[in-house]
Amino acid sequence: MGVMTKAVRLHGTKDLRLDEFELPDLKDDELLIKVLTDSICMSTYKLAQQGANHTRAPKNLEEHPVIVGHEIAGVIVEIGKKWQHKYKKGQKFTIQPALNYKGSNATPGYSYEFFGGETMYAIVPPEVMELDCLLTYEGESFFDASLTEPVACVIAGFKRNYHTSNASHEHDMGVKKDGRLVILGAGGPMGLEAIDYAVHMENGAKMVVAVDTSTDRLQRAQKVLPIEEAQKAGVELIYHNPNDWKDPQESEAALLALTKGQGYDDIFVYAPIQPLIEEAAHLLGEDGCLNFFAGPMDKELSAVINMYDIHYKRTHLVGYSGSVMEDMLEAIRLSSQGILSPTVMITHIGGLNAAAETTLNLPKIPGGKKLIYTHIDLPLTAIADFEELGASNELFKKLAVACKNHRDCWNSDAEKILFDHFGIRIEEEKSC
Repeated sequence: MGVMTKAVRLHGTKDLRLDEFELPDLKDDELLIKVLTDSICMSTYKLAQQGANHTRAPKNLEEHPVIVGHEIAGVIVEIGKKWQHKYKKGQKFTIQPALNYKGSNATPGYSYEFFGGETMYAIVPPEVMELDCLLTYEGESFFDASLTEPVACVIAGFKRNYHTSNASHEHDMGVKKDGRLVILGAGGPMGLEAIDYAVHMENGAKMVVAVDTSTDRLQRAQKVLPIEEAQKAGVELIYHNPNDWKDPQESEAALLALTKGQGYDDIFVYAPIQPLIEEAAHLLGEDGCLNFFAGPMDKELSAVINMYDIHYKRTHLVGYSGSVMEDMLEAIRLSSQGILSPTVMITHIGGLNAAAETTLNLPKIPGGKKLIYTHIDLPLTAIADFEELGASNELFKKLAVACKNHRDCWNSDAEKILFDHFGIRIEEEKSC
């Protein structure tokens, strides 16, 4: 007899439902996992908006709905015979969702009826293990493991940048060592992690400028990623709000002045906005690389780019979606060693009961990453509201104190408080 689970499944366009159903019996080449956390990605919102029209979604969603969510962490519960030499019950894990199995688009969180992130339990199909895309995690907390996937995407973006030479035709991959780097749209969750990585990466830029038009988002960024911490890493970190200047041209001039008029070696655009893309192009220095990281929904999104600069200044553009295995492994290493702080991305937590509504309304909800704990019922709640809620709720009182002790960020102490309150057991034996 299979295991009962609750999961958020996509039945069609904008049709997400919290379903309760029985998983099939475990096969010899599969794993049964207990999912503890899933952080909601904007890509899942795009999937929900498109339904079966999404390139990774099956066409028969009405008959075979898929479990959504791909930023997954949990523990292994049961192991099919084929994999008993490789995995152990109770091991923590995360996944690399970009399978690319035999040319297929099938992806966890987009394509599988019984495997995804917004669920209590799931069946991991054999191709995930065959590709070594089920990754054991040695870090302390589950939320960090969930966030390795978005961290890996940030790392992949940095590695996709490149620079050229007048002396050869070889490309030097990655951001320019000791160069000047600017992040546009830096106050969002991925922008924050880009700051984190830019400051702590090896052979990175010496100047990192974080640009955002939101005063609230920049104030939070300065709190969770302080300039003093960057200085310790040998990086000059500068926060810039264009609204502090009279008009966009003055703001742009101020940004160029930081480079003494030379422009930037690497620019990352974290919002799919035409004027922002064009501003980025204006800020490029010689051999500058513009990375359009933000994935647009508008297939007609375009921008005016100076072709003279491309020819004579060797400016160039790149874009990329997702990550590869080396990015995931680096994300796991840097996160588990405490070099990076992915928690800066999280601004809300909630239970599985809040996942569907949160996903469908993701662009309308302010803040950063929304983290779902799949074995609890809890409304989506902002960390910023913990203290006020704590006046009448003992759980939020404890969570507020724990977060205050960590720059108002979600943390392993808070996760333990949550698990204790709801009686969540991490390791358990189940039979299928």
